[in-house]
Amino acid sequence: MKTKVLSIAAFSFTLASGVAFAQSSTVTGAAGGAATGAVVGGPVGAAVGGVAGAIIGTAIDPPPQEVVTYVREQPLPDDSVVVGERVVVGQPLPEAVLVRTVPENPRYGYAVFNHERVIVEPSSRKVIRVLD
Repeated sequence: MKTKVLSIAAFSFTLASGVAFAQSSTVTGAAGGAATGAVVGGPVGAAVGGVAGAIIGTAIDPPPQEVVTYVREQPLPDDSVVVGERVVVGQPLPEAVLVRTVPENPRYGYAVFNHERVIVEPSSRKVIRVLD
């Protein structure tokens, strides 16, 4: 029984570290997840890592530094929205929040929501990153 519990815990830790590595590597998405999974867990790890990488990596690619800098330098708008909902990466912003497009890179937008600057994907309104 102890061996099964330790095996499951070790596999879970290995999978979690592989997914975290897939998020931070330069190769994102299914390819990055599969590569990381293969290193961590062989062929089975490649399959699991590919699925996890596809879900995590391609769904929310980190914005380029130029976009982050642009959003940080913008003055706080007068029309920022404060509601009881939390800002959650991967979730869309409420419709009441005005999303502005980043002029130099229209793949990204930004908003101020609950006094926090967030970078979003304009078409889906999904939060990509919350800035400090």
